[in-house]
Amino acid sequence: MAGMDARGGIGACGGRIVAGSRLGHHTLESMITLKNLTVSYRQHPALHHVSGTFAEGSLTAVMGPNGAGKSTLLKSIVGSIPKTTGSLKVSTPTERVAYLPQLAEIDRSFPINVRDCVMLGFWSVAGAARRVTSTMLGAIEAALNTVGLEGFEARPVGTLSSGQLQRVMFARLLVQDAELILLDEPFNAVDSRTTQALLPLVSRWHKEQRTVIAVIHDDVQVREFFPQTLLLAREVIAWGPTADVLQEEYLSRARFMAEAWDEDAHACHATSAELQAAAA
Repeated sequence: MAGMDARGGIGACGGRIVAGSRLGHHTLESMITLKNLTVSYRQHPALHHVSGTFAEGSLTAVMGPNGAGKSTLLKSIVGSIPKTTGSLKVSTPTERVAYLPQLAEIDRSFPINVRDCVMLGFWSVAGAARRVTSTMLGAIEAALNTVGLEGFEARPVGTLSSGQLQRVMFARLLVQDAELILLDEPFNAVDSRTTQALLPLVSRWHKEQRTVIAVIHDDVQVREFFPQTLLLAREVIAWGPTADVLQEEYLSRARFMAEAWDEDAHACHATSAELQAAAA
């Protein structure tokens, strides 16, 4: 895997240039390609000049301090947050992308039961007016069994615990059958039993050659289940094999950069070439 040569330039905006993902000596097809991606909120930078690739079939944890741009990256990939500069290319159609937001962003007051919530995973196939088939119902039952919620079909989602709701959301992902799966803090605010039940599903998706990107805070989980890691601090600190990325050198740098953030700074619009030139 290339990409652990972290000697790229650090310029006025602190941009570190790290090579994209490679496995062995064979370049894999790219599911997502980022080139100098910069995203700003109200002229304040959330992501700085992020460049690299997520290979098809890869399993990557996204780590970093609070405010590092981890959620922003996922939302940029699904198109819910526009980029400021740079480019972002996803090589699979939108209907083949699944996105699981943080639990805090899910409206639990919406009057829907568990079966219908999981049914939303078939939206790209069934739409609003198409008939629900026995095959779909069978898939929903199987998905709920897989996440340990057999018999919960008629339960309103508003009555579920956080762990149960997250199991429902994973069941929806199962029936969605996406090529690209984006998970934003999927194991935060859920019990350890739920986490241990759902983590193997992430490994299963990886074995099925789906591309999975997950924002994760627990470095033990990352080391055990995620072969690749992207460490962000609004810019790329390191990106590559997890054992190489989760070294104290890079973790300390991410913490240092988080402490140095100036929320009143203007958005940085320099290119990666300009960053390298500034550091020369």
